[in-house]
Amino acid sequence: MKKTHVVAVAVVVAVAAVCAVSLGARWYTDNRRGNFSRSAEVFVRPGMDAAAVLDTIADKAGVRNRRSLERAFGSKKVSEFIKPGHYTVSESSPSVYVARMLNNGWQTPVNLTLSGNLRLKGNIASKISSQLLLDSASVRRAMDDTDFLAGYGFTPEDVFNLIVPATYQIYWTADVSDVFDRFKQAYDAFWTEDNRRKALEVGLDMREVGILASIVTAESNNEAEMPLIAGVYLNRLEIGMPLQADPTVAFCFDYTLNRILNVHLKVDSPYNTYTHRGLPPGPICVPVKAALEAVLNPDYGGERGRGNLYFCANPDFSGTHVFARTLSEHNRNAARFRAELDRRSSQRK
Repeated sequence: MKKTHVVAVAVVVAVAAVCAVSLGARWYTDNRRGNFSRSAEVFVRPGMDAAAVLDTIADKAGVRNRRSLERAFGSKKVSEFIKPGHYTVSESSPSVYVARMLNNGWQTPVNLTLSGNLRLKGNIASKISSQLLLDSASVRRAMDDTDFLAGYGFTPEDVFNLIVPATYQIYWTADVSDVFDRFKQAYDAFWTEDNRRKALEVGLDMREVGILASIVTAESNNEAEMPLIAGVYLNRLEIGMPLQADPTVAFCFDYTLNRILNVHLKVDSPYNTYTHRGLPPGPICVPVKAALEAVLNPDYGGERGRGNLYFCANPDFSGTHVFARTLSEHNRNAARFRAELDRRSSQRK
């Protein structure tokens, strides 16, 4: 009897040891061992089913042990606690970590890039919403929300000044306030004490710098000549000459004009710098950083007020401009451009 008892105890101990080893191995597999063959980015949308998320992760990241991932999803109740977001699953991620990541919203930021043509609020809202979970309508409303913008020190008329073209790292699930908080941080970072001092030196406040920089932005994509364009407009302001900037007229027509004709120059709008002296009431597009810096560091083409007052398209069709101090010189430059335009047109016939 004693021998039988000893054997029974030994069997029980052996079974328990096997179970312990098995459980330990499972725990290690689920909690410590990387379960994926490659890194992958996963977007979890609101209302997305946990099973669908598991399938997506398994497919994109190349799950090694699907059962382990299923156990982790079940034990951590991912179906109850999963949060929308942009997540990165790495090769070294254990199953339990992935489940906890989804439950706790441990997101990886995405890049929100604002560049290119930023002159219509609707287009800007669409660009933002195409890169985030935000819908464009909510962004568009915020850009015309007086109370909301007042919290940042701006208005619907000068909101373009708040937006600094850049690439921002931000969570995919960011709300409108998160986005505008980032804009304000970038805006404040640009306006250092040195740049504030430069604004005073050119006789403008920060808001006015943004307005003039928006005109410079609309005039040219060539950053090298932006200081010269800024200098022309600052010279005109200095002597009380109307800015006569075509882009401000285009703004009056929501940029729908293919060509600006003489009839358009008579449009009744405070943004028409042909009929109203000084700066328009607000920026006509989002000013790029190079244009802001050009206004703060202008090239007057001589002494301010006595330097360049005119510019026109370069007859070499390089996309640059030629500058002039006098109207007669400007007319000669414009004539050369028209002659070259006519010559090229005749060659195409």
